Amino acid sequence: MSDTVPETEIPAEAAADEYAVTAVEPEYDPAAPAPLNVPRTPTGNADVDARLERLGDADHLATDGHLEVYEDVHRGLRDALTALDARPGPPAPSPSYGHRS
Repeated sequence: MSDTVPETEIPAEAAADEYAVTAVEPEYDPAAPAPLNVPRTPTGNADVDARLERLGDADHLATDGHLEVYEDVHRGLRDALTALDARPGPPAPSPSYGHRS
């Protein structure tokens, strides 16, 4: 009987795999910005549609950056609504119309 361990032959593929560099998959980071993929349906009003598209900018920001985008969109939508009220139209009746003193 011998005290030596018999050598086992390692296949060439296995030896090559031992030193092979494997690609490292990026780890999933739940805190990383992720697109919300919320559909935005066009309204037909160019100003409103541009503001709604701006919401997509929040998809690439961390949560603490969303507020700035949302406030900007809200301000723009409010301005668009105000502009609708400012369009020229027939004059409003005066408050004294039909009132006798």
